Amino acid sequence: MTATRNQLILLAAAASAATLLAGFGFEHLGGLAPCKLCLWQRWPHAVAPILGLLAVAIGGRMLPLSGMVTMAASTGLAIYHSGVERHWWAGPSSCTGSGPSLSQMTPEQILTPSLVEPVVLCDRIAWELFGLTMANYNVLLSAFLVVVWAMALARGRG
Repeated sequence: MTATRNQLILLAAAASAATLLAGFGFEHLGGLAPCKLCLWQRWPHAVAPILGLLAVAIGGRMLPLSGMVTMAASTGLAIYHSGVERHWWAGPSSCTGSGPSLSQMTPEQILTPSLVEPVVLCDRIAWELFGLTMANYNVLLSAFLVVVWAMALARGRG
């Protein structure tokens, strides 16, 4: 049986929604605070379900194309984060070991640590399974979803 355009779109939208829920689960139930790059990676997965619902309701080619581009952006962000975690390239100074130092803090922040939000470092692997980090899994999932959105786009209407 071949999946229809709308089935593919709903699959892609549901996978992004599940990914987003998993991220919130790791954060709020598992106590694993996200870094800045993790938060950036959530945005495409938040947009994709909205695009999916609109694409099914409205039809046309622009929304599936937008879903495909959104997941391509997610793949790029995840590749970037994976490289930062593996120290293949530098990440943002605001969330890597090269971030703000004690000398950049005000005396009030030094004396009252509760005034400073803890920084979750993007270049530290917080969780992995079978040698892959969450960013690595997001690369695989997002790249797969690019293909699913592209298949939906190729199927046209219906």
